[in-house]
Amino acid sequence: QVQLVESGGGLVQAGGSLRLSCAASGRTFSADTMGWFRQAPGKEREFVASISSWTGDSTYYADSVKGRFTSSRDNGKNTVYLQMNSLKPDDTGVYYCAAAWLLARPTAEAQRYGDWGQGTQVTVSS
Repeated sequence: QVQLVESGGGLVQAGGSLRLSCAASGRTFSADTMGWFRQAPGKEREFVASISSWTGDSTYYADSVKGRFTSSRDNGKNTVYLQMNSLKPDDTGVYYCAAAWLLARPTAEAQRYGDWGQGTQVTVSS
């Protein structure tokens, strides 16, 4: 099992940027494919981004964030990041990071992720 703690959320105006971090502990982080999901009030959780294990050379993004969000990882720091640019009010929600143990490729399938963080709130004002 791995423990995940998100940080970096906050209130930002439309067009602004935020960088979320997800710090992992408890096992070899580099072997996890990592994902980002979000949930807006009254809506279901949705996939945002995923980055492959080990080198993180493969990423996958939801169409709604493609070209605006970038995921990266620093295995030495046991941390994955989500850089969010050109933020829109529709990006508002609680953002969660998740870990998929020994999965080599990025995936949008929530059921593939066995460990989840507590989430960090992102609010984008218009």
